[in-house]
Formats: sequence, structure tokens, C-alpha cells
Amino acid sequence: MHITYSSSTDGLAAKQLSGFFVDWPQRPDPETHLTILRGSYAVWLAMDGDQCVGFINALSDGVLCAYVPLLEVLPPYQGRGIGTELVRRMMRRLAGMYALDVVCDASLAPFYARLGFAQCTAMVQRNRDHQGTMRML
Repeated sequence: MHITYSSSTDGLAAKQLSGFFVDWPQRPDPETHLTILRGSYAVWLAMDGDQCVGFINALSDGVLCAYVPLLEVLPPYQGRGIGTELVRRMMRRLAGMYALDVVCDASLAPFYARLGFAQCTAMVQRNRDHQGTMRML
């Protein structure tokens, strides 16, 4: 295993994005996944050869605030520091921002705490009917 990291989606194809969103009841298909990554303010990919094995993306106003909606590492690659490296690279990329926010499941809070994130109160709304699909207004 030789993992390389890239901050560009140039040359990335949907077929390289299979196996993600494991516990999601409705997963984005690889084409939608690629659209998400390409539409992001910033992205980091972890590649093992031609296969994407992990990714992180951020949405931002480009000035003050950024939000990390997704961090995923394929199950066979978890526990090898790939997720940590992806977060660290994204934190460096967004270091000039006032706010870098992540909303995660309670079970993942210790992971983010180890990387310097602090818990806070947040309010969210999820429309599960649109999970895994692309809806344009």
C-alpha cells in the first residue's frame, strides 16, 4: 500500500469512487459523489494507485467560514492514519479561516477532538428523502 494525496479532482473518474458511504441507507452513486467533490471549495483525496481510498471536502465562503461535510475512508484502509492525514491537510488548507466546522456522530467526536476540534451546540436539519440523490432547484 502506497498512499498518495491530491488536492485536485482533475483526472478523477466516477469509477474510482466506489465503496464509500458504507452505513448510509441511500448512498450517493459514484457520479453524484464526483459532482460533490468537484463542487467543493476544497478537497483532498487519498489514492492507492488509481483507486480513491479516502476523501475530505469543504464548503466555504472563501473568507471567514468553512464547513467539512464529508470525511470518508474505505473500510479496509481505516485505522492507518489516512483520515487523520486528510483532516490535517484540510486544516492547513483552511488555516486562514475564522471558523472550520464539522458536524459528526457522537462516536466520532473523540477523533476530531484529538485533532483540535471542540464540541459545541449545533442545530441541523436532514432531509433523508434526498440522501444519496442529487436534487437541483
